[in-house]
Order: sequence, then structure tokens, then C-alpha cells
Amino acid sequence: MPKISGSEAVIKCLINEGVEIIYGYPGGAIMPVYDELFKYQDKIHHVLTRHEQGATHAAQGFARISGKVGVAIATSGPGATNLVTGLADAQIDSTPMICITGQVSSKLLGSDAFQETDIIGISTPITKWNYQITKASEIPEIFAKAFYIAKSGRPGPVLIDITKDAQFELFDFSYNKINGIRSYNPTPEIDKNKIKEAAKLINKAKKPLIVWGQGVILGNAEKELIDLVEKTGIPAAWTILGASAIPTEHPLNVGMLGMHGNYAPNVKTNECDILIAIGMRFDDRVTGDVTRYAKQAQIIHFEIDPAEVNKNIEVDIAVLGNAKDTLGEIIKYVETNSHKNWLKEFSDLYKVEFNKVIDAEINPTKKGLTMGEVIKHINKHTKGDAAIVTDVGQHQMVACRYANFRNSKSNITSGGLGTMGFALPAALGAKMAAPHREVVAVIGDGGYQMTIQELGTIFQTKAAVKIVVLNNDFLGMVRQWQQLFFEKRYASTEMVNPDFVKIAEGYYIKAKRVNKRDDLAPAIEEMIKSKEPYFLEVVVEKEANVFPMIPTGSSVSDIRLS
Repeated sequence: MPKISGSEAVIKCLINEGVEIIYGYPGGAIMPVYDELFKYQDKIHHVLTRHEQGATHAAQGFARISGKVGVAIATSGPGATNLVTGLADAQIDSTPMICITGQVSSKLLGSDAFQETDIIGISTPITKWNYQITKASEIPEIFAKAFYIAKSGRPGPVLIDITKDAQFELFDFSYNKINGIRSYNPTPEIDKNKIKEAAKLINKAKKPLIVWGQGVILGNAEKELIDLVEKTGIPAAWTILGASAIPTEHPLNVGMLGMHGNYAPNVKTNECDILIAIGMRFDDRVTGDVTRYAKQAQIIHFEIDPAEVNKNIEVDIAVLGNAKDTLGEIIKYVETNSHKNWLKEFSDLYKVEFNKVIDAEINPTKKGLTMGEVIKHINKHTKGDAAIVTDVGQHQMVACRYANFRNSKSNITSGGLGTMGFALPAALGAKMAAPHREVVAVIGDGGYQMTIQELGTIFQTKAAVKIVVLNNDFLGMVRQWQQLFFEKRYASTEMVNPDFVKIAEGYYIKAKRVNKRDDLAPAIEEMIKSKEPYFLEVVVEKEANVFPMIPTGSSVSDIRLS
């Protein structure tokens, strides 16, 4: 076979890994790869985002809804550094992603050449693996390793930096996918004794509580989790990244954990006798004060990453392995049970929360529109089948609290890093990965403007993303904290916003603004029925707060309803 260039090899590697869509932005140091992309347009669709950060978030949205590896590409220097936020976001939220960056020629490395940046040094703490290629012959092996590492075990982002001379160099190309790397053990072997010990604890529990996270979704363990919950009759609560693994309406789904989660699962965390954590990492937003977290309970932790065991919370039994396998195994040993009296305690507390918080949020009687009623109307017209993509802030907490999910991989949000600007490009990636699904981006007016330029990408691709901006003219979550804890000193949180409708229309996207309750339901119905991109701005109350709330440093038992 004739020799091929390193840049053509990059494209052939992607094709061999089944990649059909990549997101990126061209530049000098990556231009040879783009030249080859032009020749392979029938095999790989490149999406020109308006900023490299948008490329990473689009790749994340693609990965989160599809379960496949998302791919982003950029040039050296500022192109590469603009990927950093997305890499960090993908690392902490365990999203499989490959980022490819161009680099100056190898003979110029270390010389401070034009647009040279040490992206390997910069990205080392925020990637699962990274590597700089200086010889074309390295490309096939490094790409095969990169895809394997990104998607195996606990997924994460990988960065490959390729010098420009390696892109031009000719070599004999062959590609072999890999299924293992010496000394890298992504999925721990299951210890049957730990499974039996855990089952024994579960079988004797009087007040057990399951808390699950995204590990269930990443491990494709939704069925196993539902089987476990239904066989044991144990109430189950979720972290925001775990949302949608069990349908919202399931009778044993008792709601969201954490700072703005539901009242019952937070309070009952400190009353249960057995806490069964599945595919979650005991993030501080879930635990509150760790010195007062579930001290009365024996804790079982189902986890694929040994580094997460006993990192934040000391546990009694650690069951290592992929959740699909470990849950499938423990179902054999747990006894059929029900916990009716214990479940009633959850339902009683839900009624308290409904009367004090939820009813006023989704069925308001006051003049101003609420974020919760917007989500209620979205639920009505999507019937719980939509993928909801959120940014970070009050709107995120409201959407996660009130959205109905019937299908897994339906709640796409920036969890661990809390990245404003995530939602718009992530929704684009999600829609392109799952064009048959309704994808609704719910965004605050602050975060929306951080990546608002990706309206151009949505217009160019014609991806039928539905965009809802909940506009309160504030950086709402920060303002809420300023109100509650800083004596209403609203330092740099009030927004003077542009005409969002005109901006959307400038990108040839149909747009509407709603500030009256009578207009809300028809506008949402029109948006959902549209077969094209649609922008809806909803003017909501300026100084509304999201409750319940656990103040920073407090125990989950200290959750406030007002």
C-alpha cells in the first residue's frame, strides 16, 4: 500500500473508530488535518463551531446522549487553550471525549514560536490521558489507545497534540483497535464476598436508602438498578448527573439529593440505617458537612473507580466493578421486600415540601412567571420524552427538580465543574447525536451570553434545538446567596441584557418573548411543535429563590424550605 501522510492517518483513525461527527475550529497548526477532512466529507461531518469551547461542549452533549466518544479539534496556542474549560468539565463529569490539537513543528518546540503553547502541561491535570505526537508513525497506536482510554472504565477526556511536521510526514499506515493496555485496569474484578456481605446488610435493613449517580448511566445499568429497587422495595434518590436512570414517575424514585434537592431524601439520609451508594462520588453538593453525613448508617459503595472509595466518606463495604455487573450480581442475593412504613415517611415529607415550595412554584397565583411553571409546560408538551440540557444556576436546579424524565440519558448538565455557557453548544451536540429526540436547552440569561455565538452554529447546521432562556436580569444563583447571606448586597450580579429575540432573529432563528402567563403555554406548544430551531425568552420573577436549600457547610438535615 502507498504511504500516507500523518494528517490523512488522523482521519483514517477516526473512521476506524466509527466517528461520524466532529466539532472544531481550523487554524494554522491543524490545517493539514483539515485539508484531509475536506477530502473525506462523505465519511466524517465536521461542524464549525464559533468558538473552540463550544466545540468541546458540543462534543460533550454528543457523548452524553449517545454514550459514544465525542470528538473536538482545534489549532495550537489559543485554539488549544480554549478547549481547557470543556476538558475540565468532561474530566470531573466522566464524559468520554477526544480533543485533537495541532502544534508547531517539533524543531520549534520550546522556542516560543507563534501560537506555541504547552497544551500537554496545561491539560495534564484535567485529562484522563494526554500525549504529544512528533512522528507520524505514532498516530495509529496513540489514537487506538486514546479511544480505549476515553471510553473504558470510568470514562473521561483524552487530548492528543500533533506537531505540524508529523501531520505532513509520510508512513505506512495500518490501524488496529485495542482492548487492553498493560498496567491499565479500567474495570476492577468483582469480589463475590463483598457482594454477599452487601446483600446481607441490605436484607437486614429496616430503613435502607439507595442513592445513585451517573455511574449507573455510564455503565448502562439502568435495568439492573430498577430490578434491584423493585425487588427490595428500597426508596431511591439521585444526584443531578444520575437523573433519568429511573423514570421520574417510578413509585420508588423519591427525588433529588443535594443542596437544592428534595426535602425527604436529604432529611432521610441522616435517618436511614443502610445507605447504598451506586455510581456516585459523594460530592460536597450532595453530602453537605461530611462530618454530619449519614453517621448513623452503614454505607455500601458500588463504584468502578477505586480512587473514589473512602475519598470523601468512609464506607463499610466497597463493591468495586461496573454497576451493570455488580448490580446484576447482587440481585441474586437480596431478598424480596417492601418498606411501606419507611416509604410513607418519604411521602409525608414530600407533602410538606409540596405545600411549602412546589405548589407555589409550578402552580403560581402571583403575577410574575416562575421557572417551575415553565418546566411544567415543557413536561406537558414533551410528555417526559425530551432531553433537557441545562446551564448552571437557578434555572438548572429548577429544571432538574421539576423536569419529568421517562428515558435515560435525558438530563444533560454541567455537574461537577458548574460551567456557565455549557448548555447551548451541548444541546447542539445532543440534537445532532439524537436527531429523533426532542432536545430543549433551558438556560439563564447570564450563562446564555457566554456562548451565545453558537446560535450561528445552530443556524448553519439547522439542528432543531429548542432554546428557552429564563430571564430574570440577574446572575440568579449568586444573587440568591447575596440576598440570604450577604444582606442583599447585589455586587455585580444585575444584568443589563440585550434584545435576545432580535439576536436570535439575526441568526435567522424563529424567536418569541413571553412575559404574561396567558401567553406561556401557547408559546411553549408552538416551540415544541416546530421542526426548526426555536428561541423562546421567558421573563421570570427577578428576585425569586430556589428552595429547598442546604446552606454551605450545613448538614443535609439542615435543609431549609424557605
